[in-house]
Amino acid sequence: MEITLRKDGLEARADPMGGELVSLRDGADEYIWNGDPAYWSGRNPVLFPIVGALRDGTVQVGQKVCHMARHGFARRKEFTVAAQGEDFVEFRLREDPETLEQYPFPFVLTVRHTLTEDGFETRFGVENPGGEDMPFCIGGHTAFRCPVRPGERFEDYNLVFEKREDTWALLPGEGGCLSSDRREYFLPDTDTIPLRHQVFDRVDTLIFEGLRSRTVRLEHKDGHGVEMDFGAFPMVAFWTMPGANAPYICIEPWQGCGAFERESGQFSDKRHCMTLKSGERWKAAYRVRLLR
Repeated sequence: MEITLRKDGLEARADPMGGELVSLRDGADEYIWNGDPAYWSGRNPVLFPIVGALRDGTVQVGQKVCHMARHGFARRKEFTVAAQGEDFVEFRLREDPETLEQYPFPFVLTVRHTLTEDGFETRFGVENPGGEDMPFCIGGHTAFRCPVRPGERFEDYNLVFEKREDTWALLPGEGGCLSSDRREYFLPDTDTIPLRHQVFDRVDTLIFEGLRSRTVRLEHKDGHGVEMDFGAFPMVAFWTMPGANAPYICIEPWQGCGAFERESGQFSDKRHCMTLKSGERWKAAYRVRLLR
């Protein structure tokens, strides 16, 4: 059953299935995609313990070969409610026989969604309760409605970074794998990427690494929209369903990414992979602010 959160005129809903925040409403404006399967049934999945696709769907942990679907298993698991208040909910997921077949580690994953006066914060926590070093990746995948309001177009919006950037986007290839050679110059000394469906029909996902900016705005030409602060996450990606003229855009803060074609295949060697020793904990958050 979905859980309703309220604060200062904002209303949100969170779903224990996947531990997702699935709605954020400010009056008549709904900001999170509704999961219409005609375009994409996802809304705001939690990516754990991998981000993106594995090469041939497999990764090695020592000598063990593990199989996982794109973006991991957390988005398809039922979380428990660990804590709850009027304006927040904290979900928890632990290992079970099904996860241990895919990822041979005990773990504690917490996802805490908190409404703020002008948006929300999602905070991830990962704990290693086992006796061995535990590698993991994690990420957000928030799908924002675009356009937000009736009568607008997808092309009325831009992605606007906090600072001017001069960098390339990594582009997934066949099977979702990455290569340092497969990239495109989407930020040529600018802070803005105009949204065009034709771009995502052609390149699928734009993945940026090492940006100077820590925030990005999904901004209508008259100034409304959302701003995401992706904080300490080293990568941020943008995606919408290609070939569908889908009315949403995903902004995805990533700690980790899809497999590189030339990577070793060992989990701990994955780009931006974190490794926790026994008893260690890790946490990070991203924040969303409404531009009214």
